Amino acid sequence: MTDLSDRPRNFTCHNGERVALPFSPDEYQRRMAALRRIMAEADVAAVVFTSMHNIAYYTGFLYCSFGRPFGCVVTPDAATTVTPNIDAGQPWRRSHCDNVIYTDWQRDNFWRTVAGLAGGAARIGVEGDHLTLAGRDALAAATGPAGLVDIASRTMAARLVKSAE
Repeated sequence: MTDLSDRPRNFTCHNGERVALPFSPDEYQRRMAALRRIMAEADVAAVVFTSMHNIAYYTGFLYCSFGRPFGCVVTPDAATTVTPNIDAGQPWRRSHCDNVIYTDWQRDNFWRTVAGLAGGAARIGVEGDHLTLAGRDALAAATGPAGLVDIASRTMAARLVKSAE
């Protein structure tokens, strides 16, 4: 029998070409710039989105969970969707950012992948109105001493500001 701990926790797969998204690349850049201003004001080095609405708004990727968690980690320099190994390269093709696929070979690979992308941030922004208690506990366990800061109301306010697009 194969030792499951030898299997990868995550990987990338750029399967195919990117497709046209609902908004232009400039619009997604504008949204990310506004988010990074929110991050600076809240003094957080990373944001972890778990809601369909924020992931779609900031990346263009709209998912169907099939009972597995999806996420997006944004830092001052990067944005990455975190998706299960059920969609292959589709999340990368259908988003404005990078994508990492987590595997089910070990428990909590989603949260380990999220923590790795957060890069040891001391303070992490989360959606307090969407993150479950179990998810909050798992994120806290994966990130160690990082403080979790609710930025849900700030991102909601940012989504209310409409562009010409």
